[in-house]
Amino acid sequence: MSSDLFSQLQKSYRTTLNSITDFVKSPALTTMTVKMAEIMAEAFKSRKKIMACGNGGSTCQAMHFAEELTGRYRSNRRALPALSLSDVSHVTCVGNDFGFEEIYARAVEAYAVPGDVLLLLTTSGHSENLIRAVQVAKKNKVTTLALLGKGGGQLAGKCNYEMIVPGETSDEVQNIHMLVIHALIEGIERLLFPENY
Repeated sequence: MSSDLFSQLQKSYRTTLNSITDFVKSPALTTMTVKMAEIMAEAFKSRKKIMACGNGGSTCQAMHFAEELTGRYRSNRRALPALSLSDVSHVTCVGNDFGFEEIYARAVEAYAVPGDVLLLLTTSGHSENLIRAVQVAKKNKVTTLALLGKGGGQLAGKCNYEMIVPGETSDEVQNIHMLVIHALIEGIERLLFPENY
């Protein structure tokens, strides 16, 4: 076993642990988690849906978020209408015909109705396709929630509710975003299906 690699990976674990500790110590970030869970639960109560999107690893997290709601998380309950805007045929069609910066704006335009919620995940906050999606969402009276990192980037200040998590690198930010995603789903389930907890 490589002792150098062991040491480096131990350092990575400690860095992640420190980022998570910083996150947990912030009452404001937990308060925002609660607020976002309440907004999503209210949307579901009103028979609205949640759409989620991101780029790269954040796309995978958006997909994971949606499948936990349409499937199950900790308890058996009715399926909740959540959609990851990551259909490959849509992304490649719109990317080819209109440009990659339009892939999520076109999806929001296609699926959104007033009262829906759009969850955006990004480590940098600089993705033009997410910024344009927010613009279309607002025109369609969709509530926008963002999980951000690294100061929030250009997306900071553009959404209805935002959470900027600690972390110096994209993977550190994504580690915390995954924790938040699971907390949001748990919060939604606790609000809508308290009998299961």
